[in-house]
Amino acid sequence: MIRLEHVSKQFTVKGAAVPALTDINLAVEPGEIFGIIGHSGAGKSTLIRCINLLERPTEGRVLVGGTDLTSLPERELQASRRKIGMIFQHFNLLSSATVADNIAFPLRLAKRPKEEIDRRVSELVQLVGLEEQRNKYPAQLSGGQKQRVGIARALAADPQVLLCDEATSALDPQTTASILALLKDINRRFGLTIVLITHEMHVIRQVCDRLAVIQAGRIVESGPVLDVFLRPQHPTTREFIEQVEESAELRDTLEREKAAGKRNIIRLTFVGEKTYEPVLFETMRETGTSFAILQGTISRMKDTPYGQLVVNLDGTPAQIKETARLLQSRGVEVETL
Repeated sequence: MIRLEHVSKQFTVKGAAVPALTDINLAVEPGEIFGIIGHSGAGKSTLIRCINLLERPTEGRVLVGGTDLTSLPERELQASRRKIGMIFQHFNLLSSATVADNIAFPLRLAKRPKEEIDRRVSELVQLVGLEEQRNKYPAQLSGGQKQRVGIARALAADPQVLLCDEATSALDPQTTASILALLKDINRRFGLTIVLITHEMHVIRQVCDRLAVIQAGRIVESGPVLDVFLRPQHPTTREFIEQVEESAELRDTLEREKAAGKRNIIRLTFVGEKTYEPVLFETMRETGTSFAILQGTISRMKDTPYGQLVVNLDGTPAQIKETARLLQSRGVEVETL
């Protein structure tokens, strides 16, 4: 659906070339939610704006739906852009237009018939849950309602791709959760391909299928969210995972336990339905090993449940070795800390 091939972007600042993106290669599959995460200034906003050529790459190709956007003349590029919707961090709504008129705006620009516009607006205000707000102005709406208007407007022309530029960064946690749930629903209902950039790992964890981590204009790690989250390879990725893992607290706990002479500390990772099964209890009963839980979480990676436990094992070296072997044979990841 979306392919970026050796994309680089430079800006000229005071006569000097400043690289923003360097040799970016990405593939986003049809119907998936793909996350791009990075710190401020890493290049993620430039990257997403290269997908619809709001920023034209200095080098490389951008293909959407098999069409090389970088090779199109301006008129054909404008037509292709109608297949790519975009929502923004600060909403970018027309302050003097009602909710309905904001949603209708791209359809009017495309000179669609009035009957079609009215029908489409009615469908979209219902989809995003704003039937009672359709005649209100942006100043009368909450942040979450404004973003719902932005989503509806982006969907007005029935795009194949939806780009989300820090779409939840200006929202409180509860509103963020509701917007992410709406995006998941739209993705499932219409098979819409969504590319989402953020600096918050919990956003990636809630809705994305795959992700790429960007640092200093380069992709430093990518893959399925579950794999990257549970087995991060790059220091930047680990930093983001600490946002949701409370790793600093875990480090303090490990230091205290080791100072007390406890050396058999392991992290267990359960994925899927094993998260809810008594695998640990049954294994410990078989091997005669006891344990103390130092930290534990159960959560979801989009639709996949997973759990992590950090435990201190108590038993003979042979018992502990057998415990680790049995847990691994039962599909539990075991990491010695």
